[in-house]
This record gives sequence, structure tokens and C-alpha cells, in this order.
Amino acid sequence: MDTREALKQKLDKLPALPGVYFHKNAAGEIIYVGKAAVLKNRVRQYFQKSKKDVKTEALVTEIADTDWIVVDTEMDALFLESEMIKRYMPKWNILLRDDKTVSYVRISMNEEVPYISFTRNPVDDGATYVGPFYGKSGVERAVRSLRRIFPYYVKPYSGKKTLDTDLGLTPGIEAGKCTPKDYKRNLRKLIRYLEGGREKLMKELEKAMYDEASKGNYELAAEARNQLFGLKELQKKIIFSDKEFLDISSDQALSELQRLLGLEKPPRRIEGYDISHQSGTNTVASMVVFINGAAARSEYRKFKIRTSTNDDLKSMVEVITRRLKHKEWEYPDLILLDGGINQVNAVLPLVGDIPVIGRDKSGNHSHNVVAHLVIPATEILGSRRSLPSPRGSRAKPRAAALRNPLEFRCPELSSSSHVARLIARIDEEAHRFAIAYHSLLKRKSMLK
Repeated sequence: MDTREALKQKLDKLPALPGVYFHKNAAGEIIYVGKAAVLKNRVRQYFQKSKKDVKTEALVTEIADTDWIVVDTEMDALFLESEMIKRYMPKWNILLRDDKTVSYVRISMNEEVPYISFTRNPVDDGATYVGPFYGKSGVERAVRSLRRIFPYYVKPYSGKKTLDTDLGLTPGIEAGKCTPKDYKRNLRKLIRYLEGGREKLMKELEKAMYDEASKGNYELAAEARNQLFGLKELQKKIIFSDKEFLDISSDQALSELQRLLGLEKPPRRIEGYDISHQSGTNTVASMVVFINGAAARSEYRKFKIRTSTNDDLKSMVEVITRRLKHKEWEYPDLILLDGGINQVNAVLPLVGDIPVIGRDKSGNHSHNVVAHLVIPATEILGSRRSLPSPRGSRAKPRAAALRNPLEFRCPELSSSSHVARLIARIDEEAHRFAIAYHSLLKRKSMLK
């Protein structure tokens, strides 16, 4: 059976469900990532004999295979598409992309009364940006749907009542219904929701509803109740994915990483760590979290290093030690360190049976480099001691043990491999997040 006939038979199995699809060339390289409200209809359009522009025709001639991941809603597809484009950087997404479709949600949290807008070009102006999203109209539609739950302004605050005030679409500062402080508190909830923290936010709203009611704060309890019920109702219509419900086995990178590391199942939660400083000053560490292969920004954490200044090894030991003391954070299924054998070897005694690997790249954080991984031997030596279970974790209590520090595998993975792309994406996020926090502390110290 030739390639085209095999592809045709595969396309017959496309479901009439929302999802993200991956076009591949003859070498198995992902050359285009797209989203669809109905996979069956959207993917088949590429191969129909309808008139297409020159670039799309050229793309179609390269397609040798297509894979897909099914999600719950069109909005989930939008969110996942954005993550996969950032991971794989497919050449045809760049060649075909209309910059007008790339959109960020901009929230001017640096202002006393923030407002929400959309932009294609984020700048360093102190505002909060969420994105990018590939599909401007879809993002705007989603954020508008959230406005009745978390009212916000769409223009700089003027202090004047408008029709939006009467419709309940603004927080009502101009009518004395809300203070700027309360407004910002609700905007932070909205940001968390957009960044993928839906499930955790809903649990916190439910807890706040009962806590405030027990204290007699009935207005605050009613506000939490209305937001909770609003999100539950919205969940039936339009959802920003919290990446909890994806079919993890459909992500080739996670499946291949499972085989490479000899894990029982694909790693659902991966944490990446990086250290940043300038000649030992303002030393910080970042912890980024990827759930089911996609960034979960609401779970990111940053640390100001206390015990060391110009020693990355000691800094990494400190941050992992401090992280494991947080029982309320779910334990990871895999830890990725920015570093080589020394970093991995120093952290191993701390983490019990949580798998740890390193990426030794000599300072190169780009996608297009060979991935030099550092993987410790699986043999565990010495006695075990229990680590406490984190609150809300589905994982069993971990066991801490000393591992053989002399045995490591150091495979080199092509930059085009699925695992290398995922590792580079996590490492890139950890590096970016650490640099951002270091730069913030640097600016603050210069103003003192």
C-alpha cells in the first residue's frame, strides 16, 4: 500500500470531534499543527480538490501522514494548539501564519484600575500578558464569556457610568459597587482561569463560599457562590483547558519519554528547574510545571535563593529541598534539571523514587540543538524513608533513597525528536521564568 492510500484510509477514521491535528512529512517530522472544532471536516479539507492558495498547496504536497489528539471543546483545542506550536515550531505554521491571528490577552495590572484588551505584540510595559493564542476571534469570544463571572473594563477607567455598568459587565467602581482592590482580586482569578487553573480555582471558590458564610461574611460568600456557579455553567459551553482530561497516551513525546526512562506510565506532571543570577547577585530559581505535556502556568513557582549566591549546585539543592516541603503541591512524576551529572547526582538523595533527569546544554536554551540528557541508573541502593503525601495528590507516598551516583546514561537526541522538543520546551520556559524573576529583583535593587 502506497503512502497516499495509507493516509486516505487513516483519514476515514477521523472523529467528528474537536481536537488538534499534526501534519507530518515523509521523514515523520511535524510540519504543521492546527486546531479544529470538527476534526473530520477540517483535516479532510486539505485533501479535497478545491482551490487553495499557493502556500497551502505546497504544504499538502509534503503531507505524508497525519495524527490527532481529541479534546473536549473547541476552546480546549485552541489552548492545546498554542502549546504544541510553541513546542514543535513547525515550519509551515511560520510560512502560512497570518500575524493578525496571533493574539495575547493584555491585562493592565500595573494600573490602579486595570482594563483588558487584545494585542499581537506584547511589550515590557508592566502589564500581564496571557498567550499567545493562535485564533484571535476564539480567544476574544472566550474572554467575553468570562466577563459576566469576572466583570472587567475594556477601556482605560474614566469614572463615568456606561451601559456596561448597568448590564453588570464592569465591576461597578464608578457606581460604588466595588473597590479597585476587590476588582484586582477578581482579575487575578480570571488570569488563573485563563492560564489553565480552572479546577483548582473552582475548589478554592467553593472553600471560600463556606468559610465566609461561617464567619458571617454573607456578601463575600455570595460573591464566591456566584462565581463558582457561573464557572460550572460556563463549563457546559466554553472551556479553557486545564489539561487534566487529555488522552495522555496520544502525546508521542510523553509516550517516547516513558519508554526512554522505563517508567510504568507516561509522566503526567513534569517539573522543570533553572537557576539565574548575575555574578552571584539576586540569585533565583524557577519551577515550571507541565501537565500532560502542556504548560500549566498557574502551577509555576519562583524562589529567591537564601543559602548560596554563586554556586548553582547548592542553589539547585536548596530549591528542590524547599519545594518538597510544600505538602500542598502535588508531587511530580518527573523532574527536569538545568544541568548535568553533578546537578542530578546532588538532587537524587532528596527526591526518593521521583525520577530525575538533567539537560546538559552548556547554556544553549534554543530548540534547535541536540538534546544531551543525563539519566541516572534505575537501581536504588540503601534504605528507604517516607516522604509525606502532598495534599490533594493522587500519588502514593514517595520513598527517599540514595541511588548509585556512578552510573548514568547520557543519550543524545536529535533536535527533531518528540522527546527533545518537549524537553527543550520545558527548559525554555524554566529559563524564561527564572530570567524574568531575576530581572525583576535586579530592577528593584537598582531603585533602592
